[in-house]
Amino acid sequence: MELYNYSISQIAKKIKDKEITIKEVLDSVYSRIDEVEKKIDGYITLTKESAYKRAEILQEKLDNGEDIGVLGGVPIAIKDNICTNGVKTTCASRMLEDFVPFYDATVIEKLENAGAIIVGKTNMDEFAMGSTTETSYYGPTRNPHNTAHVPGGSSGGSCAAVAASECYYALGSDTGGSIRQPSSFCGVVGLKPTYGTVSRYGLIAYGSSLDQIGPVAKDVSDCAAILETIASHDPKDSTSMDRDDCDFTEALVDDVKGLRIGIPRDYMGEGLDPEVNDAVMKAAKVLEEKGAIVEAFDLRLVKYAIPAYYTIADAEASSNLERFDGVKYGYRTKDYDGLHNMYKKTRSEGFGPEVKRRIMLGSFVLSSGYYDAYYLKALRTKALIKKEFDRAFRNYDIILGPAAPTTAPELGKSLSDPMKMYLGDIYTISVNLAGLPGMSVPVGKDSKGLPIGMQLIGNVFEEKTLIRAAYTYECATKKMHETPASVGLMSEKEVR
Repeated sequence: MELYNYSISQIAKKIKDKEITIKEVLDSVYSRIDEVEKKIDGYITLTKESAYKRAEILQEKLDNGEDIGVLGGVPIAIKDNICTNGVKTTCASRMLEDFVPFYDATVIEKLENAGAIIVGKTNMDEFAMGSTTETSYYGPTRNPHNTAHVPGGSSGGSCAAVAASECYYALGSDTGGSIRQPSSFCGVVGLKPTYGTVSRYGLIAYGSSLDQIGPVAKDVSDCAAILETIASHDPKDSTSMDRDDCDFTEALVDDVKGLRIGIPRDYMGEGLDPEVNDAVMKAAKVLEEKGAIVEAFDLRLVKYAIPAYYTIADAEASSNLERFDGVKYGYRTKDYDGLHNMYKKTRSEGFGPEVKRRIMLGSFVLSSGYYDAYYLKALRTKALIKKEFDRAFRNYDIILGPAAPTTAPELGKSLSDPMKMYLGDIYTISVNLAGLPGMSVPVGKDSKGLPIGMQLIGNVFEEKTLIRAAYTYECATKKMHETPASVGLMSEKEVR
């Protein structure tokens, strides 16, 4: 087996046992990137020089008998909206095309303290606004399982890179499903933690009350190990939670006896692809056979989640993106006549169509005369949705359903109808509105060979319950990561 195909725990053990060097691991990953990146376009920036320098430092420490951390020498990819000191952080936008932060996000500091090596920054929907990674200024990322299809979004680059073994694991951000949906489309494991579990310091904001950084990995064990590394209280983030239960690898137990699992009838009805329905229900059956109690129930208010989410997210986006005006940093138009003309031309040229659409919608719902009618009503709806989940968790430990209504759509089929793209978030956005943890786990493929993901939703701070259920399913089915053969076989003609 090629080195790039191993899991984090496997490759970390080989490094620490000195069966292989860190440079050999890095060579394997960059060789894989050279092989498939032209077909995938998962990265915006590669950090080859700094990665090899860090590999030398870590190898020297290891050779001297020093501890290099739980992730010591294992390469990671970072979504390009997470700040990295001295490395371009573009948010896949022309607006930040040449922006180089002078500090690291808290999660980057934690990963480097654990010995991780950053191999590059991954492609994404511009400013995390989109569900396909097609709104990127740098062009779309392609799904490694079939490069004629999207990888999902907005963390599509991170998920595609993990799926294609262009890295061992990655970080993404999740505002309304942006880790879970592309993980489902790419056949990897993605986890959105409880809001406040992972510091947002250094994450370029889209919707501040909804954003959360989380891990993408090849299997459940790797996901738990990454989350354990990056979760902690951070005084630099006012929304950060002080938790004493962040030993997530302890939840890697093959046992769900007595676990109460609820499947919302609202999730399994009209609009859900029959193949996705079948795969998710089969996965639920596996957990039931392992001793879980599985029941169907009604989760009300689901139909109100999408309008509430897009009202709140766009309102926050319009406020957060106000800073990009051509004055402080980022892109500035070359030809302008006066200050106001400079603002107008800079933002018109710097932002893409989807970002402009959301800024305008957000500005509208926050405007005088519409604030009460739209924004305040959306906040009330958000509170009611949280109450509905509270009611559900009085009866169930986990809510199980699909991560997306279909498998990955073809490239170019979603952007022409933004409303259809928004409706594709139906199963994921409620989790962000309620601040809950959610996890996507691969459960099979459709007739086209495209992955299907099951979503597990837990109550606040119940990531361990999700990890236990996901790990049990993984052990029962042996559904571990496989590098998609299509990456190596798809011809350039087919890619175009």
